[in-house]
Amino acid sequence: MPQASTPDIFDLAIIGGGINGCGIARDAVGRGWSVYLCEANDLASATSSASTKLVHGGLRYLEYYEFRLVREALMEREVLWGIAPHIVWPLRFVLPHHKGLRPAWLLRLGLFLYDHLGGRKRLPPTRTKRLHRDPAGRMLKPEYKVAFEYSDCWVEDSRMVLLNARDAAERGAVVATRTRCIAAERVDGLWRVTTQHDGGEPQVIRARALVNAAGPWVGQVLQSVLRANTPSQVRMVKGSHIVVRRLYPEDHCYIFQNADNRIFFAIPYEQDFTLIGTTDLDYQGDPGKAHASAEEIEYLCRGTSEYFLRPVTPDQVVWTYSGVRPLYDDGASKAQAATRDYVLTLDAPDGQAAQLSIFGGKITTYRRLAEAALAKLAPHLPAATARPSGWTGTVPLPGGDFPVDGFDAALDALRARYPFVAGHTLRRLLRAYGTCVRDLLGDATSAEALGQVLGADLTEAELRYLVRYEWAQTAADVVWRRSKLGLRMTPQDIARVDAALDTLRSLRDQAA
Repeated sequence: MPQASTPDIFDLAIIGGGINGCGIARDAVGRGWSVYLCEANDLASATSSASTKLVHGGLRYLEYYEFRLVREALMEREVLWGIAPHIVWPLRFVLPHHKGLRPAWLLRLGLFLYDHLGGRKRLPPTRTKRLHRDPAGRMLKPEYKVAFEYSDCWVEDSRMVLLNARDAAERGAVVATRTRCIAAERVDGLWRVTTQHDGGEPQVIRARALVNAAGPWVGQVLQSVLRANTPSQVRMVKGSHIVVRRLYPEDHCYIFQNADNRIFFAIPYEQDFTLIGTTDLDYQGDPGKAHASAEEIEYLCRGTSEYFLRPVTPDQVVWTYSGVRPLYDDGASKAQAATRDYVLTLDAPDGQAAQLSIFGGKITTYRRLAEAALAKLAPHLPAATARPSGWTGTVPLPGGDFPVDGFDAALDALRARYPFVAGHTLRRLLRAYGTCVRDLLGDATSAEALGQVLGADLTEAELRYLVRYEWAQTAADVVWRRSKLGLRMTPQDIARVDAALDTLRSLRDQAA
């Protein structure tokens, strides 16, 4: 991705290339502020690519009286669907009533609030299902008689991060991946930020304000980079997911209750799979090394088997992933009860450059978090000269410039323009890139023009696109974050992707 020219002094420096950092970068640069963002690894390489992939209000948060968070999240579902209909779309969730757990009246009350708290306009309302005569009941044990079906949305989480970063960069932000912030100090009313790209020579930029959006590393940045004297107040909670071969043919999702009062989901995933998760466990150690333990895998299999006719066992698991949520430590006794709301702490001594640290948050509310963060920082920045607050909710993300009900029409147009590309591949490409897929396929008139197929249906043309527009550098970037093609690739395929990336780097270096 071509980068903007570097100003002498940035208005805003951001540490962290997850959803919060990239969301703030997009919003800020769109309002006219100059932005520098650095990410130590790949964009969305940690928590922001390890979610349950839902844009949802958080039904269970009502039990913890987090009404503001739920209302804000419910309102954001249709906003995000509107600006990114290629990577966000509606889903129906089936919640079977378990007689030994929450009573039916409580579920009805919660779902009534869910339907009416957030200004729902397009999404269909809750309805009751009699499972003995509904397709959703065929997979379930016969003791489950009644279920409640409600609406939420799916999101390609890592792609949401990448699209925010791409839009920010195209509007003038500097987005530096594989670039670690190794020091930051206040000097003469500005931040002096020292970064290091891939172990190279340190570089220094200056900024009027600094945002610590390092996710689960937020406390580490506070203590070792910013050398703050205050405690970090971060509670790291691990959530793990498992993926199995598709368990049922329908497109709805299930939300299940467990005896420990937690809930988890079973969701159709990548056409041929089912995603099951998540867990909630306090976590110590390096967030980048989090993985699903045997106990977590067993827990999710056992919970799913409580409902499905056919048991789910650990030997059916084809892939797992884990992420660490950087929650604000509110003193809750259980990880599942810790607040999911975001907390923004501003440090702006008189005459000193401002610093904002971000705790918590969820992908559903990233855009509102960005607005709240910039509201806190605005008094410490030059006056905004471009768009007002709220613009990110109406301007589409890259590739999202088509109606929320226009996917099928866009797919038909692609099929007519590129008849030599398999239908399932065009659908995947449109879901990933939206209208930007025309930049990827270009003027190709044959499959051969897209180059070698490296594995699954990944072509050299798509790889070149990911390198040019989406900061891809390794096979993991390509097959696990920008796509989930790793589920369909062999180790040999993935090695071919890495070799092709090496070739692209060599060609680029020769050209330079």
